[in-house]
Amino acid sequence: MGGDPGRGGPPGGPDTRTGNRPAAAPRPAAVPRTVGVVWGLLILNTLGSAGAKTVIPLPRSLIQMVTMGALVAAFALALALNLRLRVRAGSFLFLLTLLLVPSVIASGSLESGLGALFRCARLALFTGALWLLSRWWDGGLTFVRHHIRMYFAVLGSVVAGAAVSPAAAMPELYGGRLVGALWPLTPPQIGQYAAVIIGLTALLVLGRRTDRAGAALIIVPSLVLLALTHTRTATLGLLIGLALAIGSLVLTSAPARRFFAWAVLCAAVASLVFSSALQAWFLRGQSQENFSNLTGRAKVWDALLAAPRTTSEHLFGAGLGDKSFGGLPIDNSWLAVYHEQGLTGTAVVAAIIVVLSAVALLRPPSLQRACAIFLISYCVIASYTEAGLGDASPYLLHLAVAASLLAAPAGAAPLPAPAPPRPHLPRRARGSETT
Repeated sequence: MGGDPGRGGPPGGPDTRTGNRPAAAPRPAAVPRTVGVVWGLLILNTLGSAGAKTVIPLPRSLIQMVTMGALVAAFALALALNLRLRVRAGSFLFLLTLLLVPSVIASGSLESGLGALFRCARLALFTGALWLLSRWWDGGLTFVRHHIRMYFAVLGSVVAGAAVSPAAAMPELYGGRLVGALWPLTPPQIGQYAAVIIGLTALLVLGRRTDRAGAALIIVPSLVLLALTHTRTATLGLLIGLALAIGSLVLTSAPARRFFAWAVLCAAVASLVFSSALQAWFLRGQSQENFSNLTGRAKVWDALLAAPRTTSEHLFGAGLGDKSFGGLPIDNSWLAVYHEQGLTGTAVVAAIIVVLSAVALLRPPSLQRACAIFLISYCVIASYTEAGLGDASPYLLHLAVAASLLAAPAGAAPLPAPAPPRPHLPRRARGSETT
């Protein structure tokens, strides 16, 4: 509603004296429903092909065909939705594009093989699809909801696989931990998806953007799946990420304060009553020595750092690969980026984390900021024992959602300048009027 200038209405309202009206601020573009389809295809591309044996054996070539086909379809569909190439430039997308430089330089050598160039093309398509979707990054919760729905659908396939073949879903090869029996998914992958949607859904409940009954239908099954995976990194990322996110809301949200107080109380009671059970779950039957070297990861890390490298490999890495060294998984994002994209790629990935964190800290308290803090902190914690920050992966999708939450609203425009004050005319003295 416009203000009444005769009664001190707000500046920028219609001027009833002159009939002039300020220009209307541009409205943000409505998000098409097809954007959710594009996001689901990007998630399908990042599910990967490494994992457990499925009930129906799936050839690796078929899995790669499905995942790469999903990426090509996502890019084509995003381009069809954004034919005018309207994008929202930001630090995250700029740095992600810059990450292609060391990737291409390192992968262009003959020693890297055609597989490295193929992975560079995949990263380029992945980044291009995010650029096209950035048109609808307006600081809203649209992509958070897409993220929750799509990953909950992935967890639904895990539940279906466990129902079809419980033995294949919890094989002895993984120590009885839950895996994907219909689509090859490892316990860390399932734990990551469950932890992320639990944290985001809990924050939506605290922000009163969803009802508790609907949230319980997502959180409770996801908690069960997270427990069955015995994934320590995902559990710690969920707890620490939620603590930081809720802490950012404590000063401005009464529900967040109550939830934080109850969470601290319940954690204290659980640590006292169920300490032995929690310790057994956390150790997963491993010895103290095996636990201290992170299930053999430390040996791979030491060997990777001790390997001789040329100056070019120090700066740009050995080219994009399968995140392994000597036939063993690296399981550390920073070392994987250093190995494949060198110090240049490591600096770019660090800049992505630093920039997103700085923007989140500078934003005023809000639900969007809390969700972004949760996603950023989760990725930082998981980067210690999981690889993926330097290539197309769920972690880059998590950070892309955080970037969409931290973007300024598309329709935001500065307030129009107030109308100039009316000149003050002195009143005539009574009796001076002529008749």
